[in-house]
Amino acid sequence: TTTGGVKCWGRNGTGQLGDGTTTDRLSPVDVTGLTSGAAAVSAGTNYTCALTTTGGVKCWGRNGQGRLGDGTTTDRLSPVDVTGLTSGAAAVSTGSNHTCALTTTGGVKCWGRNGNGQLGSGTTDQRETAVDVSGLTSGVAAISAGNDHTCAITAAGVIMCWGGDDAWQLGDGTNVTRLIP
Repeated sequence: TTTGGVKCWGRNGTGQLGDGTTTDRLSPVDVTGLTSGAAAVSAGTNYTCALTTTGGVKCWGRNGQGRLGDGTTTDRLSPVDVTGLTSGAAAVSTGSNHTCALTTTGGVKCWGRNGNGQLGSGTTDQRETAVDVSGLTSGVAAISAGNDHTCAITAAGVIMCWGGDDAWQLGDGTNVTRLIP
């Protein structure tokens, strides 16, 4: 909203609307605790995340594979802070089961499902809290999380991608999964 509030509607089986319930909504409802102060919002598969005007990231809904970043795998019916990202974030992007944030220093941090290396940490271990993307601790201008992959654009205009590549989505001319950018 114009005051920085977040409203959601639709299916709500795991609390992805953030109104404190699991009731489906046919019209917009306020997200609990985010009636102001939100700068951006991104919806993933059965979960949602918001960037606050103070640079924090809050997520709610389904928390399988730790996609909410609060250190647990417990579903949340209203927003919770992403551990380690209560400030310092400039953007957030949700994929299917993982989330990434661009930091104000141009770094990238990701959390959640990592079966195809979409967190860029060099492993396939899921993470319930944000981890640095290997080699991208500064110099990044934008990020976008996909189904099982993630891409970033550097300040120099270079596109870097990592994660699953079964449909050649990484754009490197192969269909080889990459665990780092």
